[in-house]
Amino acid sequence: MKTTLEEQKAFVTVVDSGSITGAAERLGMTVSGVSRTLNRLEQKLGATLLRRTTRRLELTEEGETFLNHCRHILAAVEEAEEAMLDRHNQPQGRLRVNAAPSFMQFVIVPVIGEFRARYPGITLELDTHDRFVDLLEQRVDLAIRIGSLEDSSLHARLLGHSPLRLLASPTYLERNGVPQNIEDLQQHSLLGFNQLDHLNQWPLLRADGKLLHITPSLAASSGSTLIELAIAGEGIVCLADFMTISPRRHGILVDVLPDCTQLQTQAVNAVYYRQTTLSQRTRLFMEFLVEQLPGKYLQR
Repeated sequence: MKTTLEEQKAFVTVVDSGSITGAAERLGMTVSGVSRTLNRLEQKLGATLLRRTTRRLELTEEGETFLNHCRHILAAVEEAEEAMLDRHNQPQGRLRVNAAPSFMQFVIVPVIGEFRARYPGITLELDTHDRFVDLLEQRVDLAIRIGSLEDSSLHARLLGHSPLRLLASPTYLERNGVPQNIEDLQQHSLLGFNQLDHLNQWPLLRADGKLLHITPSLAASSGSTLIELAIAGEGIVCLADFMTISPRRHGILVDVLPDCTQLQTQAVNAVYYRQTTLSQRTRLFMEFLVEQLPGKYLQR
């Protein structure tokens, strides 16, 4: 007896959710309904796909093989359906995009209206998180990653680069003086990150030739918070340019030690799961970002 697309989808959703309960919530089914679907699928195949314990689900070797086939089949069906919609120039469906809160706030949100006007049939879900998320587990279609990429399961499309620079408010500098060299920073309030310590490496060369790694006088978990602290005159901050375009343009934040700052940029990539066929709506959004961001928010 042949398996159905509904059974394959249930199986893939259970794997991606990590539990039958989670899959039931995503599929709008009862837990017992999902469990029966899995049992029926295994009976048709004559193989055990998942080992079930009280704490976890574990794929068998047969389950691993069947999962890969299911992903390709379901992606091909989705692609075929979208191709039919594309013939009528009516892209539609849900698109979930994940990015760091600061990138979403300062880059994605300002251009999102243009995308929605072009493609009103696409329903956007904008998800933010300071840390990298599992794209499959969170059902993310496209994520924006800033910095080096280490996950080999992801495809990446480079959107551009964003330089780092030191900034402070004119009020802070009037009150505390303008630092003339790196050593002067020891007398200043330095704003940095309390969770992502690698972001506390500033583009300034120490006497030994290594980049300066600061210990923040005042730390926060997000770039958005650090910007507000810097604007409020609480200290000197080092952030990517895409976050500070407006306050720099209006003189609310000004450069600190520009002659000492090394050219250091953060790569910005659009990424998606390697085994996922790129959907039309995902491709359209990625092409939109490539069109909109370089020159305005990012360097090529």
